[in-house]
Amino acid sequence: MKKKFLLFSLLASVFLLAGCGSSLATQSVLKNAQQANTITWGVKGDVSLFGLIDVHDGQQKGFDVDIAKHLTKHILGPKGRATFVTVTSQSRTPLLKNGNVDAVVATMTITPERQKILDFSRSYFDAGQSLLVPNNSKIKDAYHLNGHTIIGVVGANSVQNIKKASPKAHVIELQDYAQAMNALKSGQGEALTTDNGILYGLAVQNPGYKVVGGTFTKEPYGVAVNKNQKDFVKAINKALDEMQQSGEYNELIKKWFGNVPGFNYKELYRK
Repeated sequence: MKKKFLLFSLLASVFLLAGCGSSLATQSVLKNAQQANTITWGVKGDVSLFGLIDVHDGQQKGFDVDIAKHLTKHILGPKGRATFVTVTSQSRTPLLKNGNVDAVVATMTITPERQKILDFSRSYFDAGQSLLVPNNSKIKDAYHLNGHTIIGVVGANSVQNIKKASPKAHVIELQDYAQAMNALKSGQGEALTTDNGILYGLAVQNPGYKVVGGTFTKEPYGVAVNKNQKDFVKAINKALDEMQQSGEYNELIKKWFGNVPGFNYKELYRK
């Protein structure tokens, strides 16, 4: 009898926990954020111009970080708080799915594959994939890389795009852009590929390297949230529209990209 009681208690506990998990999965992220007056954003910490940790104060700074701060104020009001968690191309989706962050603003391209498991805002930054090479490189574009060694980052879709453009290119995938840039400098690869916005930042940080080939893909960046959070997506889109109409968006573009050599507004942002 005692064993039956223990078994019943165990089963009841399992069903109770399953019910709690189901409840958590259907909670409104927006309502929780409004109650806490805080939105937790996943941002990059290794991408110059978009999300880079300042070694002087340990704070994330960049275009994506500022976008998140402005979105927070529009969604929660002037006293709303934005907190940040550093993510990588590899970790941003798991952290979002596990509820460690409310949303991700981290140079994340809207793709059909990602839309199967995440929801996205409209594009807030239209980038395109390109190549970063040493100034003396003879590489000119992505379509003549067969036999060349190209460096990419795990979790980004740029590696697959290179293989489509040059199927016989040899691709090395590293964990983050710092490792990828070091590999390029040490000659482990002949070019580094990712979105041109990221590459412009790397070129600014590393004199002697240039972005070549124009853009050979369209990479619209979106704010990523978990599935079934339509009210949150709607609030983010409304905030983006307000930022564009007020001129805030263009001010952030000028702040972070206005002085970048070779920056092309037509390539990176289309109204």
